Amino acid sequence: MLKKIIVTGGDGRFARELKKMKTKYKFIFRNKKELNILSIRSINSNIKKFKPNIVLHLASLSRPMSIHEKMINKSIDLNIIGTANLVKICNNKNIKLIFFSTSYVYPGKKGNYKENDPLLPWNNYGWSKLGAESAVQMYKNSLIIRACMTEKPFVHKYAYSNVKSNFIFHDEFAKKFIKVLSKKGIVNIGGETNTIFNFAKKNNKYVKKIKSKGEFPLKMDMSLSRFKSLTRK
Repeated sequence: MLKKIIVTGGDGRFARELKKMKTKYKFIFRNKKELNILSIRSINSNIKKFKPNIVLHLASLSRPMSIHEKMINKSIDLNIIGTANLVKICNNKNIKLIFFSTSYVYPGKKGNYKENDPLLPWNNYGWSKLGAESAVQMYKNSLIIRACMTEKPFVHKYAYSNVKSNFIFHDEFAKKFIKVLSKKGIVNIGGETNTIFNFAKKNNKYVKKIKSKGEFPLKMDMSLSRFKSLTRK
């Protein structure tokens, strides 16, 4: 029997890539009108209708990063409270929850961050995701993905030449994610460590080089050793 997975944020950038994949899972993509994570009634209605084995929680408020500084109520509602609602319902019904967090929960000062390293977000987006993680971590039937990904082609005109990260495009990320979908705990997923500029220029030869002067931490890269150990055949 195919495992059924309800996907929140079903019309988002990553969900669109996931729709293209052929897998052994049956994904049920729900957009914000079909499944409102701020409505307990809406969540329960979807659970009752589709009877999923797993909830994949992609719905969130992300870009632009400034929105989390200017509209903290919206950031808290969509990224923290909505996630907490899903955790409570998944707990009540013993349904596995997979939550997409971010590499931004790490401080960005030393790099090569492992999943058990201390966390200290450097912007409000990171704090909103860490707030959500706090609820998810209370529920042991869960998987937290600390992700570093972006859409193809690289959308920005400029890229930092002195900031290290693990950026990877959504289509490549989806292939990696599927490999650990059945796992639990926390897993960092991204590409190999590189400067953002070097990553971007492989896809967009017109991208221009800039340097972070404090607006981005310089060592945002994560260790991918746990992902590799979990997927090693």
